[in-house]
Amino acid sequence: MTNLLDVSGLRLDYGRTMAVKGIDLAVPPGSVVCLIGANGAGKTTTMRGLSGLLRAAGGTVRFEGTDITNAPAHRIARLGIRQVPEGRQVFAEMTVDENLRLGGLQVPNPQEFRNRRERVLARFPRLQERLTQQAGLLSGGEQQMLALGRALMGAPRLLLLDEPSMGLAPLFVEEIFRIIADLKREGTTILLVEQNAQAALEIADYAYVLESGRITLHGPGAQIADDPKVVAAYLGGH
Repeated sequence: MTNLLDVSGLRLDYGRTMAVKGIDLAVPPGSVVCLIGANGAGKTTTMRGLSGLLRAAGGTVRFEGTDITNAPAHRIARLGIRQVPEGRQVFAEMTVDENLRLGGLQVPNPQEFRNRRERVLARFPRLQERLTQQAGLLSGGEQQMLALGRALMGAPRLLLLDEPSMGLAPLFVEEIFRIIADLKREGTTILLVEQNAQAALEIADYAYVLESGRITLHGPGAQIADDPKVVAAYLGGH
């Protein structure tokens, strides 16, 4: 089976600081792949590199076999790669509905736009109730739902989720992972960066452990969850 995303030897830096030091990873179609690691390991930097927000210093990124290394972010988005960034980053001064409309700017026709909007609002009833409200007035959990809904308006072929549960109350964390599970069942391909390693590994088909910019371990999600080093470092084991 051809992978949807293939990353080979990817290096990313900020000035003279090499944050990602030549990583390889693959995301098969219809799978959930997670990337776990401590703060500063290079997880968000990797996501920024894949979505075109940060230029690669080396290596290649291929999407369906096409080299998209250092392609501009707008071209990567048009190919169907959509990112839900760390910290949500909704447009605070705009309404919920306006945020969703921005996510659907590339929808080919008005009927398809309406269909996608209806599906998003059916998935997130809270957003339906708050369509005319400014996004900045939503709770953190509601903003995360809006960021997800905005990405889904683009009907992503690959969804990049960067720390979707960060800073959320436990009930919202549970809801976010339920939504990710639903998307997985529907066949959405997801690359998930998440500090809540236990929840991420439970849902992931495959997992990579990133430490100081290098992949130190990878394998099926259940296998990684049972690894003694992972249990000790990320799952509260001793």
